[in-house]
Formats: sequence, C-alpha cells, structure tokens
Amino acid sequence: MTEQVQPEQGPGTSGPGPDGAGFTYRGAEQELIVVARPEARLRAAQAEGVRSAAGADVSALNMFLDDEQLALEPLFGSEERLADAENDLALFYRVRGGESRAAELRSRIAALPGVDTAYVKPGAVPATLQSEENRRLKEGATVTPDFSSRQGYLRPGPEGIDAHWAWQRPGGTGQGVTVIDVEGAWQLGHEDLAAKLAGVVVGTPVDDLAWRNHGTAVIGVIGGDQGQYGVQGAVPDTVTAAASFQGLGTAAAIHAAAERLGPGDIVLVELHRPGPRFEYAERDDQRGYIPLEWWPDDFAAVRHATAKGVLVVAAAGNGAESLDDAVYERRPDEFPQGWRNPFNPSNQSSGAVLVGAGAPPPGTHGRDHGPDRSRLAFSNYGSRVDAQGWGREVTTTGGFWDRPGDLQGGPEEIAWYTDTFSGTSAASPVVVGALAALQGMLKAAGQSPMAPERARAVLRASGSPQQDAPGRPASQRIGSRPDIKAAATHLLPHAVGTGQAERYWDELLPYPRELPPRLRLFVAGGWRNLNRPSPEIRQAVHTAFAGGRPDVRVWFSDDEIVGLVITG
Repeated sequence: MTEQVQPEQGPGTSGPGPDGAGFTYRGAEQELIVVARPEARLRAAQAEGVRSAAGADVSALNMFLDDEQLALEPLFGSEERLADAENDLALFYRVRGGESRAAELRSRIAALPGVDTAYVKPGAVPATLQSEENRRLKEGATVTPDFSSRQGYLRPGPEGIDAHWAWQRPGGTGQGVTVIDVEGAWQLGHEDLAAKLAGVVVGTPVDDLAWRNHGTAVIGVIGGDQGQYGVQGAVPDTVTAAASFQGLGTAAAIHAAAERLGPGDIVLVELHRPGPRFEYAERDDQRGYIPLEWWPDDFAAVRHATAKGVLVVAAAGNGAESLDDAVYERRPDEFPQGWRNPFNPSNQSSGAVLVGAGAPPPGTHGRDHGPDRSRLAFSNYGSRVDAQGWGREVTTTGGFWDRPGDLQGGPEEIAWYTDTFSGTSAASPVVVGALAALQGMLKAAGQSPMAPERARAVLRASGSPQQDAPGRPASQRIGSRPDIKAAATHLLPHAVGTGQAERYWDELLPYPRELPPRLRLFVAGGWRNLNRPSPEIRQAVHTAFAGGRPDVRVWFSDDEIVGLVITG
C-alpha cells in the first residue's frame, strides 16, 4: 500500500519547494557585477585602483570607488591573462563592499565612463526541497545499516540509470574522472565519503548546517564509498571535490573549478536563484527560480568550462517555470546589449547539461509522486532541459535541512543519512553519475572522453523516456532518465566474439546483493556474464560441465553473453 501524494498544482507557499517546512538557507549573498566596455581595456589592482590600458580617463570611476569605499575586482582573474583569448571573461568585475546598497550603487556605477553596464544577482541557494511529513528520525544509531537497497536510482532502467551494470565494466565505476561540486558547504568527514573525496579546492564553505547537509547529500549520490554499510555512490571510484562560492561569487567559483579539471571531467552546479518572473524576489517557495546561466557572468564561466572540454551539469531549478516562456526573451535593462536568452536553443548555448526532476517509480519508500519519470510539479522544464534524474526519494548521505538525517540521525553528523533528498539538486548528481560512468568506460577503452555537446546528444538520444502525468504532459520537457547501458551502445560499439567455454561460475547469491544473479563462463581468455539466467539455462550448463567434456559455445559482446549453445 503506497501513500498517495496528490499531484502538486504549483510550488506552494509554506517553504522551500512545494511542501517545504518554511526554512531558508542562510548566507546567500547578493552580487553586484560590473561589465566593462571592451574599448576601455580596464585593469583593476587593489593597491592602485582602476586604470585603462587604452589610456581612457577613468578618474571618475576611481573617485566613485574611493568615495564609497568600494573595490573593483576582476571576476575571473588577471585581465592581462584573459584579454587575448577570452575577451568576454576579462570584461566582468565584482564590486566589493556596499552589499546592503547594491541596488543603489548599481545605477550609479553603470553610468560611469568605462562601464558598459552593471547588474545585481540575487543570492543563489541549493535547488532542493524537503517535506516535513517525510521525517523519520532514527536517533542514536550506533551501527550504520546497509541502505543500498533503497537506492532505486542505481538499478537497471527504466527504474534507474543501471549503475550496477556499469560497475561490471572496465572504468564503469568512474575511474580516471574528477567531479567538482559547486555550492556552499559539505560534511567532509562523513563516514561514507572518505575514499575518493579530495576536499574543498575553491572558496570558503558556508558555516551553516543546512548547506552542509545539502552538499553532503550531493556528494553521497556520486561518490559514496562501496562497502557493507550506508550507501553506494553511482561512481564510487570517481574523485570528488568541492568548490564553495562564498567569498567568490558563483561565476568565479565555476571558473576556478573548471580551471582545475581536464577534458572529460565534470563541474556540477547545484544552485539556482530568483528569476524575472517575480522581479528576482527571494521566495521560500522557490517559485520562479531558474538556472544560473541566465546571468551573463555565469553564462561566460560555463562557456569557458565547456569550451575546454569540461562537462558542466546544472540544476534546471525548482521554479515550476517553462524556460520556453516569452518572459525569458526580454533582455533586462541592466544586462549587456549583446545578451541573448540562453534558454532559447536558437541562441548560443552555454554547453551545460540542464537537469530536471522526475518522479521515481510509484511505491518507492511507500509513496507515490505520480507516474514514473513524469515531471514533478516544482521542476522547471522546456526545450533547453536535457535530462532528468529522480527528484524525490533519493537515498544518500547527510541530514534533513538543518537537522539530523531522516533515515539515520543521532548525535554524530558524520553518520547521518536521508532517503528524502529531493529537487533538481537531487536529480543532477544522478545524471552526473551516469556521465562519469560513461567517461570512465571510454577512458578504459582507450577512447577520448565525451565533449560537452556529445554528452548532451547522448543523453537526448538514449535513456528511459519521460512519461505523462495529469496536468504535466511529457511535452513539458525534462528529458529522459539516463540509462548507462543504452548510452554505452552509442559510445562503445563492440564486435561480437565467440568461443568455447572452459569453466563456469554460478553466482547463486551475488554480492553486493543489488547486483543481478549471474552465470559466468570463461571464454576466449576472459569471464563473460549472463545476467538473470533462467533455471533451464543454468541447469543445462551444470549438466554439460558435470559430464567432464562440456561443449558450450558462447557469443559475447565485451563481457556480456549474447548467445549460448550447448551440444551433446
């Protein structure tokens, strides 16, 4: 018997997301961004103020900054380093100081010589939501159980992304791939995240439990340690790291993270912010919140990352918005003249993978959020959205907002677990897991990793299709749920080999127990797998080998058995 959750009519009013508990993340600061005129060739140094490499008069700009006790800081590092190859990045600056007067300062600084425009970015927050009714605290647990049976998003499609299949393939656990999570904070000492966690590589984490719980949940989905307790990450051999935007701003954090990665690695952006639907107002219900790439400096940072071959995966946001709406075609007065709506596929793309939130299979954890793979009511949607992940019922590390975990709590934060992680924040690391597994498999096969556009194309061409829900048809696009096995056929075609089986291994009770029962035959120098063999096939193989001179011919692709003939 499942608990029936009525389809949401909208994101609601009681807290972050459609059924939140009225909690607001702390520490989300506004950013005042200045865009310089290209011909002014501004250069800013903390001790020397602002100068023009083109000889333009910037005395008015320096006087204004001195009078208001402000500083202009290059958003993406030294202008001289960026000017030749990436002139668009060299134009962006962040104003330091005067945060409480950002709106007033914006209009004044935008009018000064050498400045093209300036705009204020609302504070970014995690694209997650939780439900008060779903809390089931388990205080004081001394030995962490094995929660992996609750991770349906790892199972074969259409339920999950089929991480179990990937784990049996060379590179399928994410070897050789690094993922950097861009957001606010993490519990780096969590008991289930020690093996491949590289720590914070950029920024200073927000000192706030809710931010830590969020970041910990994200990392757990991707890189939870394989073991006999807790959860299992989708790609447990991926190296995971963290980049905090605090003190840097979101665009600078994305840029700095990408600078530490190589082609085929992944930047995950777990943030969204208020958009133009409600005049950029901060709202507990997250109505109208949209992806960061709407803002010119964030778009430029993502474009820089994808241009160098780094995959960027970003939450599409929990604003219940159609990103195809005409409201996004209108250029804000504060944005540069050359700005174009990044959600319109006719315009230049950032190259990022945008992820929407889909419903898990009905009955997951005893609840029903609508038809499997249907759009959850809070999820943004539109032609720009590439793929979906589970947006509800995600089992992972971490707690419940600013409280202990709802699956396992207790006095030690390092042992908290939840099975109600949700939102496009929960969906995005599921998609990252699929991409990291594919990148690892490509590297193990000696092939080049997917470039960003290829990754987007593979996600759109494969996977388990989105389904209709009452009032939320599949035409409200969030894309398909990734299927690693199906995607691998696009990327790693293998010729079918054949040979005589020399010996066999029958896994009557597989471990980990989430793996399917397998009959393994040693053929042509390697073990080949037949998942879920029928009792008839199993008995025929046993009988053939029991006779002492087995005649078992096998056809295989990679290590998967695709044909089997027994003579005798």
